[in-house]
Amino acid sequence: MSEPVRVVVADDQALVRGSFGLLVDSSDDLTVVGEAATGAEAVEVARRTLPDVVLMDIRMPELDGIEATKRICAEPRTANVRVLMLTTFDLDAYVYAALRAGASGFLLKDTPPTDLLRGIRIVADGEALLAPRITRRLVAEFVNRPAPSPPSASTLDGVTPREREVLLLVASGLSNTEIAEHLHLSHATVKTHIGRLLSKLAARDRAQLVIAAYENGVVTPRTR
Repeated sequence: MSEPVRVVVADDQALVRGSFGLLVDSSDDLTVVGEAATGAEAVEVARRTLPDVVLMDIRMPELDGIEATKRICAEPRTANVRVLMLTTFDLDAYVYAALRAGASGFLLKDTPPTDLLRGIRIVADGEALLAPRITRRLVAEFVNRPAPSPPSASTLDGVTPREREVLLLVASGLSNTEIAEHLHLSHATVKTHIGRLLSKLAARDRAQLVIAAYENGVVTPRTR
């Protein structure tokens, strides 16, 4: 049997931390290894315990969840720690800022318990947790922004036309299975393309591929 996924719960409300902790520990394949009441504590606990996943509230004292996420993801010691953002505020700015900081997923606090546990597992496996409605919100935000600058040759250098197609579909919220069906490829081939995109674009995970697609002009209002 594999080791359980190690989780840190970061939230400024003790009742919320306790509730999430009990929920996580109720699953045999998940375990809580630390708690934090501030963003600064979340960074310190992540450094000390090296969890697989941090459940991170966005609004916390001392250091907000977005800045804490940025520090965790940027530090070599904790670079492999995945961050799953939790918030009561369904706001576009928070979604984009959290993903830009390096978060691997984004969920609302009213997410059903089973979906939260599933989300932790997905993020721990190295995937991104981006619901289609979250992707749609990101697209809507970019539609209302000035057109992105043309991508530099170095940013997309080496990305093949097929990989660019795959990148566009990832940014559109499609799963690997859906991409395979859309492009008439095998599931294994799609995984290979995504692996190469992660390497070429220096992206942590699928969430970062979405950001890269937006910021490099692969996704524009005309492509939606």
